[in-house]
Amino acid sequence: MHKKALALMTAILLSASFIYAGGQQEEGTGDDYKLVLKLSHVFSPAEQLTKSMDLVAERILERTNGAIEIQTFPQAQLPAYKEGVEQVVRGADFISVEDPSFIGDYVPDFKALYAPMMYRSFDEYVELTQRPIVEEMKAKAEEQGIKILALDYIYGFRNLITKKVITTPADLNGMKIRTPGSKSYIDTLTAMGANATPLPWGETLSAVQQGVVDGLEGSEFTNLGTKVYEGPTKNVANTRHILGTCGVYISTEVWDRIPEEYRSIVQEEFTKGADEMVSLLKSQHGDVVKELESYGVMFNEVDGDAFRKALAPLYKEQDGMTPGIFDSIFAELDSMR
Repeated sequence: MHKKALALMTAILLSASFIYAGGQQEEGTGDDYKLVLKLSHVFSPAEQLTKSMDLVAERILERTNGAIEIQTFPQAQLPAYKEGVEQVVRGADFISVEDPSFIGDYVPDFKALYAPMMYRSFDEYVELTQRPIVEEMKAKAEEQGIKILALDYIYGFRNLITKKVITTPADLNGMKIRTPGSKSYIDTLTAMGANATPLPWGETLSAVQQGVVDGLEGSEFTNLGTKVYEGPTKNVANTRHILGTCGVYISTEVWDRIPEEYRSIVQEEFTKGADEMVSLLKSQHGDVVKELESYGVMFNEVDGDAFRKALAPLYKEQDGMTPGIFDSIFAELDSMR
């Protein structure tokens, strides 16, 4: 009996060791590796960013043979904006898709990158994100636990969408304009002369229809995709005050645990997705404007110099920014023009 009991105990211990080793193997590059990531953003299912994220997730799942599964959640079903980035910093199995200003809470230079009225075209911004000045920002973000997979999921220049025609900052006096909760947006709209009113996107359309706000700011693609034009906000002032773009962020801890072969695929697909989205929006822009005009939306140009003068205070360095960061960015942009 003693020998049988000893043999049984040995078998149990060996089995336990194999189970433990199998559990460890799931963290490696074996066939059993599986990682499920939840991706969150605020865009509606009808908008191109949602479609692009879904396509990238599908291609990653296919190319990794199911090892990396990215579940996408649009319209802030999961934490978004600041709370979404916080999930990344905390090391959750989570991908946050937000504009770069939210990374500015951790690396202030990103607020300069997302400053208003800096860019004349999509291409300028895309090229800037590939230059050393932005690569240095990405490195600083990694020190804060944020791996940046992309910065250039561009969805258009953001304009004012309001009940009345806006041509100068004075026209915004007393008007409540919905903005995202980012300080960069709030500061921008305030400097432009509006009463910036942060609201969750899900509450925005009803707030416009009920007169809680007098308008919002966003791109023509958002206007069309979410049918903003069906409300009283039929006027679009082409302020182009912010280039609407999202970055894709994942925890450095989570990223480092992913096998290299899969990391390469994930990076390649998010890069490819951004390139495709920019090309698509550039080709669609004219048709989108024409379609909105057919619904009664009216576009008008603004006094750009007056708005840039009003926004000038925002080009000053804030706490934590690299000295001369604005001058450096403008110098890079000037070299492209």
